[in-house]
Amino acid sequence: MRPQQRLELAVAIAREAGERIIDARREHRFSHHYKDGQELVTDVDVAVDTLIGERLATQLPDDERLSEELAPALDRLAQAEALWVVDPIDGTVNFAHGLYHVAVSIAWASHGEVCLGVVHAPFLGETFTALKGQGAWCNDKPIRASRTNDLDRCLVGTGFPYRRDSRPPLMRRLEAVLTHCRDVRRNGSAALDLCDVACGRLDAYYESVSPWDFAAGQLIAREAGARTGHLYPCPGGIPPDLYGENLLVASPEVHGELAELLRAADDDRLA
Repeated sequence: MRPQQRLELAVAIAREAGERIIDARREHRFSHHYKDGQELVTDVDVAVDTLIGERLATQLPDDERLSEELAPALDRLAQAEALWVVDPIDGTVNFAHGLYHVAVSIAWASHGEVCLGVVHAPFLGETFTALKGQGAWCNDKPIRASRTNDLDRCLVGTGFPYRRDSRPPLMRRLEAVLTHCRDVRRNGSAALDLCDVACGRLDAYYESVSPWDFAAGQLIAREAGARTGHLYPCPGGIPPDLYGENLLVASPEVHGELAELLRAADDDRLA
């Protein structure tokens, strides 16, 4: 199947999944539990993941799949020839609380390189897409990332882990950004934060997340002209496109300066 056909399939599946999410919210028919005592999961997450898996298996039965609900070993799948990376509901807490920053995220990777990405925001009516080397779109219209070159004027997105004991070390980074940038936004969906960078609503985004949270959104941001990367070198065995620790995606003109600022905050914490 050609990349454009895969993209069209992913868009159709994401929109069907989005309809299922809207129906569940409208009818208030979902329950939830906490994974590992910290992470909120609803039965809609599981149902939508199953739906996406079934649709992909029907069309492309030989392709591998990595998702939040499956969560197999990444090192086993990282170099797969055909790998779908899926988050059925990115922003589960938002979904459960009636907030609109919720997305279906679907990426396709080959040999560790993400080649297409779809992020569909059902409550916002936006579908972001990208094909490697061919640009990025929102609702089929081309989008471009911010070109700001002034860190002081940057609006920066970020997020925090579910584990509360993991949050204190990140406070120095937050303080540094609030001191040197215009302001911070924490919207609760990494996929949509990355798409907001892609269309210039945010100038930068940093966080540590899982592959299914960022794989599609990072490609969309990159294809829209943002600079993507990590604050520190990636470990061997995991491709950068699927390694979510210490991500930084930003306007090319401020990426380096913001990276230095965040690393300096880490150095202060360790001093």
